[in-house]
Amino acid sequence: MGFLSIFTDSDIRPLLLLLLFFVPTSTQEQGFASVLISDKGLAFAKDFLIKKAISSMIPLQLPTAEKKVNIPVLGKADVVLSNITIYSADVPSSYAKTGGTGVVLIISGATANLTMNWRYSGKILFVDVSDHGIATIKVEGIDVGMTMALEDQEGTLKVSILESGCYVRGLSIKMEGGASWFYQGLVDVFEDIIRSAVEDAISSNIKEGVTMLDSLLQTLPKEIPVHDIAAMNVTFVGDPVLSKFSIELAINGLFTGIDNLGSSFYGKGLVDLVDYNASNKMAVMLLHEKVFNSAASVFFNEGYMQWTVNEEQHQSLLNTSSWKYIVPQLYKKYPNHAMELDISATSPPIIIILSNEVEATIYLDVTIAVLESSEVVPVACIALEITASCLPKIMGTYLMSTLKLKDFTTSLKWSKIGNLHIRLTKFVMSIILKTVILPYVNSNLQKGLPVPIVEGFTLENAEISCTDTELVISSDVSFVEQWHSLSRKFV
Repeated sequence: MGFLSIFTDSDIRPLLLLLLFFVPTSTQEQGFASVLISDKGLAFAKDFLIKKAISSMIPLQLPTAEKKVNIPVLGKADVVLSNITIYSADVPSSYAKTGGTGVVLIISGATANLTMNWRYSGKILFVDVSDHGIATIKVEGIDVGMTMALEDQEGTLKVSILESGCYVRGLSIKMEGGASWFYQGLVDVFEDIIRSAVEDAISSNIKEGVTMLDSLLQTLPKEIPVHDIAAMNVTFVGDPVLSKFSIELAINGLFTGIDNLGSSFYGKGLVDLVDYNASNKMAVMLLHEKVFNSAASVFFNEGYMQWTVNEEQHQSLLNTSSWKYIVPQLYKKYPNHAMELDISATSPPIIIILSNEVEATIYLDVTIAVLESSEVVPVACIALEITASCLPKIMGTYLMSTLKLKDFTTSLKWSKIGNLHIRLTKFVMSIILKTVILPYVNSNLQKGLPVPIVEGFTLENAEISCTDTELVISSDVSFVEQWHSLSRKFV
């Protein structure tokens, strides 16, 4: 292992995962969610990467080096350097940038402190001579550069090195032990060996690390389950788009049933994120309204948009005596009877995202029933068309919201108790909406929908806004403490 064990240590995963953010498996489908990783996000990932790399790699042992050399006075000798160990390192300057060819990572002016054992053996006038000792080394001016390409290849995202290199500008050696004062002539020989060992180790580990990362990409999930009901399709769509200060990506983003990964939603592709390049956050995510409509469709098809409300839950409301003056014929036919409301959506809610809010149109049938001799008797059905709105908020990595009623209309679908007074019926439905339906819907909305972010991350200081058809999430990113337990799964 070399100075940059960062390229093989599991802690490099945060950098790549922040760069990719979404699960990187490409398809030919359309993308309905997209993300922009800003230069601030890249800088955060780079700093975290270097800090974790240094803390995790120390001490780092380099391979034993052997060489035949000419030593002044002694002549030819076999020199062996062993236990070459880096015990400290520092990176004063680094940066990560994106461009047309890939992601560039540069480390400049790094330093490292090493210790080693040295020994030599040779002959003087046919007499065997040898000596050994220890040495301390200060390696200065370590420069490392790497350009990494991200591209779609046969359905997956391929990560490869376009260029990489390492150069050690200088080092100083202090020898101890044996007749070390006499062997300063060895220093020039040691410098060449140490410089080559450090440069070779770093270059080798860069290649090994990127190979490991390429393999890691295949292990990331292609879907995010939601409450064991639905799954969000987080397959990557198309190549990343690299600009001067950011990386843009798109994912499918649509929801399907937990056992059905197919999708019937098509349309808009990668969202244009140019207007968000000036964001002061690490990442900007856009979720198209089709993402939310697909979730609504799945929950509707799976039967989760129907429920029954009985007297035990709302005793004061669900008794015919409470309806005595609103629907007198109901009370007359079923005096002081317990009631039940069967509420069901007749179609998936229609969700549209406006410039300042998210609006939902919900179509419900409310079937009014009475309980007679333990038998449920439906007596009337009222159709509701509800318009409600919300502005979602972020809790951890989940989108949550609370619907607020904007308007609703009612119509009588059928009745076994004669015609109902429409104004009085609407008054009752208003009470049912505010005390039964909306609280129930909001309790489920508080369970949240997942933001398409890789496990191991959380959002910080997230801000939400709306544009026509898209929900915009601007956020900084941090790594959760459980990251290390997650990363061990891939070792």
